[in-house]
Amino acid sequence: MRKILHIDCDCFFAAVEMRQNPLLCHIPIAIGGSADRRGVISTCNYPAREFGIRSAMSTAMALKKCPHLTLLPGNMALYREVSQQVMAVIQRYGIAFEQVSVDEAYVELDPQDSAIDIGHCIRAAVEAEVGITVSVGAAPNKFLAKVASDWNKPNGLFAVKPHQVNAFVSQLAVRKIPGVGPKTAERLAAKGIETCADAQCYSVLELVNEFGRTGMSLYKRSRGEDDRPLATDRVRKSISVERTFAHDLLDANELDEALEGLWDKFVERTEKANIDRLQLAPFVKVKFNDFSQTTLADQFQEISLASFRQLLQQARVRHDPTESRGVRLVGLGGRCPQISEQQLALF
Repeated sequence: MRKILHIDCDCFFAAVEMRQNPLLCHIPIAIGGSADRRGVISTCNYPAREFGIRSAMSTAMALKKCPHLTLLPGNMALYREVSQQVMAVIQRYGIAFEQVSVDEAYVELDPQDSAIDIGHCIRAAVEAEVGITVSVGAAPNKFLAKVASDWNKPNGLFAVKPHQVNAFVSQLAVRKIPGVGPKTAERLAAKGIETCADAQCYSVLELVNEFGRTGMSLYKRSRGEDDRPLATDRVRKSISVERTFAHDLLDANELDEALEGLWDKFVERTEKANIDRLQLAPFVKVKFNDFSQTTLADQFQEISLASFRQLLQQARVRHDPTESRGVRLVGLGGRCPQISEQQLALF
């Protein structure tokens, strides 16, 4: 039986800021862009969450909920440095390690080790050496460990033992399953599927016919099944940049000017990552002022300012033929070679 830990830093960016300035510990703080530039909240501390503030909320809405919110611009260089410190602690434990983001990682333990004891050791070591707290989930697989790490936050540990899997999963909401977003959750609810126990009443064929690839994941996860190994050699899938504009872009000239600025940022980012842009497949993302959005990719084009300009115009016209809606966000990026090759091989 496998023993997997999922370690998740508690309100990571905010925790780092509170470590740097203890006076921030007991007041509502958030990291995000300014309200007058249509900023969004990246993360916030627990005092801020008591006012209903959450990640991805607009800064303007957050300030309405909590007018005395302390808004910080963020310091990614510092957050990356602290992340490296946290990951260095975690990597001391287990037989395999997988970092999945700047603030979370998995560890697979030797079957002879105590997951609970090592989980508490990791929590104590990170707090003592780095000065922030983490929450830990322990379970027989990655899916359950990730769910468990959110069960006793902040600064807690929750374990799902093998004999507890069926009972734990049965009462779990299906929206906890990766790939089940709000729209899929609505479709599931319409069929009376709100918990994993509800999903267990359906065969794999029924779920796949109704929900495609998500149906297969739903069938397995609703039964607590997940045989994914830890990805010890993670491969970059894409690289991108995006910008939310303070004012809607209303015409082609404004879009073109914005694109040139993003292109410069994209070039800089690919050079820092030591990625050959000519080997990437370009894609663009456009979000309109009504919050609808579209993406468009072309795996047969080489990346250039001209190819992005063409894709951006196609994406805008495809989603808004009249070109009457203002554009509030533009993103551009490239998918790395191994992803394009895999996609081509499917067809």
